[in-house]
Amino acid sequence: MAGECVPEGPDLKEMGEEEIWELINDNRHRLSLGVRPCVLIPYLRQARVLNEMDEDEILSCHNLTNRSMRTSYMLDLLRTQGRNGAMALLESLMIHYPSLYTHVTGRKPSTEPSRFSGLIKYSELTEYLVRAVTGMQKELQEARCEAERMRVRCASLETEIQQMIEQEQKCRCLQSECERMKRHLAALQRDITKLKDEKCDLYARYTSAIEEKSAVSTSCHDLNLQVYQLETELQKAQTENDFQKRRSLRATSPAETQQLHEEIRSLRCKLMKVEQLAPAREDILAQDLAEAMDGRTELAEQLRCNREENERLIREKEELLDQKENLSLQVQQLTLDCDMYKQKSNLIQGQIRELQSERDQAYLSRDEAQALIARSLAEKDTLRSQMVELEERVFAQQSKQCRVSSEVSAKERNLSWKSQRSSSAESTHPCRPRLRRMAACNPSSITSCSSECEDATQSSIRSRNAEPPSPESFRRRQEALLEADSSYETAETDSFSDDFVFLSTESEDKQPASPSCSNGTTTERLSRTSAPPFLVRSRPKAIRVNGRVLSISFHGEALLSQLTVVGGNRTGVFVHQVTEGSAAHTVGISPGAQIVEVKYEQNMEALRMMLEDSTLEEAVWALGQVKGLCHLSLRPRQDDYEALVQQLQSTNTSSGDSFYVRVNMSLPGGSCGALTVSCNDILHVTNTRPSGSQGSWLAGHVHSNELLDLQSGTVPNYYRAQRLQIRAIEDLSYQTTKQKKGERFASREKLKKQKAVRIVSTGRQGRNPLWLSVEQEKSKSAETTDPCTLRSCVTLMPYTLVTPRYPPVCRPVLLLPTVLGRILDKKLVDWKGFEMCEPEVLNSSEHAVRLQRSEVLEEFEQRPNCCYTLQSVERVIKKGLHCVLPLGLDCVRRLHRAEIFPIIIFIAQSARSARKLRSKLQRHGRTEEKLLACSQSEEPLLDKLPCLYRSVAPDSWCDSGSLLSSLRTIIWEEQKKIVWVEPDLW
Repeated sequence: MAGECVPEGPDLKEMGEEEIWELINDNRHRLSLGVRPCVLIPYLRQARVLNEMDEDEILSCHNLTNRSMRTSYMLDLLRTQGRNGAMALLESLMIHYPSLYTHVTGRKPSTEPSRFSGLIKYSELTEYLVRAVTGMQKELQEARCEAERMRVRCASLETEIQQMIEQEQKCRCLQSECERMKRHLAALQRDITKLKDEKCDLYARYTSAIEEKSAVSTSCHDLNLQVYQLETELQKAQTENDFQKRRSLRATSPAETQQLHEEIRSLRCKLMKVEQLAPAREDILAQDLAEAMDGRTELAEQLRCNREENERLIREKEELLDQKENLSLQVQQLTLDCDMYKQKSNLIQGQIRELQSERDQAYLSRDEAQALIARSLAEKDTLRSQMVELEERVFAQQSKQCRVSSEVSAKERNLSWKSQRSSSAESTHPCRPRLRRMAACNPSSITSCSSECEDATQSSIRSRNAEPPSPESFRRRQEALLEADSSYETAETDSFSDDFVFLSTESEDKQPASPSCSNGTTTERLSRTSAPPFLVRSRPKAIRVNGRVLSISFHGEALLSQLTVVGGNRTGVFVHQVTEGSAAHTVGISPGAQIVEVKYEQNMEALRMMLEDSTLEEAVWALGQVKGLCHLSLRPRQDDYEALVQQLQSTNTSSGDSFYVRVNMSLPGGSCGALTVSCNDILHVTNTRPSGSQGSWLAGHVHSNELLDLQSGTVPNYYRAQRLQIRAIEDLSYQTTKQKKGERFASREKLKKQKAVRIVSTGRQGRNPLWLSVEQEKSKSAETTDPCTLRSCVTLMPYTLVTPRYPPVCRPVLLLPTVLGRILDKKLVDWKGFEMCEPEVLNSSEHAVRLQRSEVLEEFEQRPNCCYTLQSVERVIKKGLHCVLPLGLDCVRRLHRAEIFPIIIFIAQSARSARKLRSKLQRHGRTEEKLLACSQSEEPLLDKLPCLYRSVAPDSWCDSGSLLSSLRTIIWEEQKKIVWVEPDLW
């Protein structure tokens, strides 16, 4: 009935494209809320108004977070298809959402073929519906199977839940029983504690009673002794009294009577005194008894404490005994391990001794082989000289025979006309000896012979024909002879070498080859054969050639006394002079060769130093470390060496050194041409070993805007400056601690104004560009343990190597501290020539890719999926504007990797300058304390930057307007300067 009440709307076929889409857009909100795109997309795909990419974008796009957004985006895609998209949408609504179709079009839904727009044929629609029904049946069957599985799963889970409930009830019963047992056990423990306390009290009382009893018995014994003494004295007194009475009865004289009365009176006085002293003595004895009882109590308490201490000591003794047993077991294990390691070390030492003996034997055999080769070569040279002499004699005999034959032919000229004719023919042509085979010789050894002898020798080399060989044959045979001779000599001199060249041919050039001096040469070579083969060589030594680098091994004891070097890191280190008769001269080292690498052995370790780009000071130090056998890698560069020598002689340059450094400390100037240097100055070092200045460099200040040298002088070299820097840091720390006691605030302001030391260090793994590269041959990752090697130096760096960079027209601007920089950035953007760096919104995949490429400078915290990128900075630079960076210090290194060098301006803060900005800080929700804290936290980080920065003093401006004008001036000045960049030291 509801369907009959729906009024019929206009016919869709008669409506235009805009009218249909206007009808759909009027109901867009209802469609976005009530339509699921996944239901309509199959039909729309069948109608060919959406493709597979559209389906993936609608259903999988991360920006479409809910169903309404997906439906709205699907409608936008259908809008691009025009009328077909609208008709396909309405037909899909008629199939899947008939109520929505009726609400949108005002017409009843119909499934008759005539009602469709013709986008899909009837047969295709039937197939589509069959597939849809089949799919729905499959989905229904799968849903039923899934429901059945879930039902079975539910039943099993209910069973498990029931079991868990039963187990929980049992656990609760056990837990309650356990709690009851715990309470009972606690009550029993309390009773036991009470009984122990009562027992201790009884024991203490019993001990005190025993002590009191013993004290009372002792006092009673003393009293009994005193009573016994008194009784004895009383008996003695009574006896004397009786005696005196009897005596008085015998003698009744008045004098005696009076005397007796006086004695009686005295005795009575004594008795009275004794009677008077008896109560006092009792009191004293009672007091002594009380004191003895108190002392006995104290002794009992002390005895109890001693017993407890004794028990504790017994327990500790048992623990110590247990520890002793454990330690004894560990000692036994360590003893076994030590014995095992001793055996291993003995075995390794034995193997090392065997290797050493084998090495010594190999060296001995090598020396013997070299000596034998040298002797054989010397003998070969003598034999060749003898062969030349014999050939000269043969040539002389041949010429003499020619003259004899010519004379014989002249005598026979008169015999006949034919004989005269033949003799005249023989006299006109030069005589030529008969061709014969002779021993092949090296043509280079007889270069000074006459042309006739050379022709005869060349014509006799390996010739078997009657006619003389052609010049091409001569050339081939000479090349074959030279190759055979060189291969033979090379195989004898070094069986392990592949390619050899001769360093010098002076020994061969000095050897005379003319017949006139053959005797002297023979005697000289014979004398050389008797000399040691390693002191005098008859020919230059063959050395290995690796590309264009020559490797030479020789004994380099006191190597700097054998040769001198010139050059530096700019031109390379060259051999300048070689001492005649030294080992270096013997192996053929000549001036003009660049020293690329030196290898030597020190403290049983093979070390290698690269000198290809080292300074002259480092090269001299490295060559001075050589003691014993060394290996030099040389590169022949005669033209560059001659140009360097010419420059040194013309005083255009003082050495081959040239590099730029950033000074990390202040150095006061002095006498003898010392240069005054401040912290963060740029110096151009032109000589690391100036004449007359030990431990100094020749350097000069560099112009800030152009690459020109200004005032020059001497500065301490790297290692002396390092010690001065350590001393300056110690003095600075001492001054800081001293100033804390008194003028704290003024001293801090003074230290902020005058920066004396910049602390820069490099990681132990990172190579300092100003250090010599010293590597171990056996283990390159291990550092040298010798204290004289440069890798064990302190990582504190007085100089930092820098390179000049020339930035584009407009450099980015970074203002610090960040709390104040965010406020001033908005003011700078209002000026002409400045533009703010805007953040970009990136999806997760693009953000990950940019982050991997180090193109993300910093995250934008106010909005998600938003960050500052390198591309946004480059877009502003391409416009010819200064890009204002609302970022922190972390972006500097990322910008440097992209060859973008920002202008860093740090506005130093004090309590007075912060008060000047109070209103602006409050307007942006900041406080003065936060600004000062930010300034103090970011100022130490500026020294870690690989470039220079500009600092603005807190008293150089009075308000925000003057501060902005000074900032603009600083930016204009910094834009014209050269940017000096340090390498990454970590």
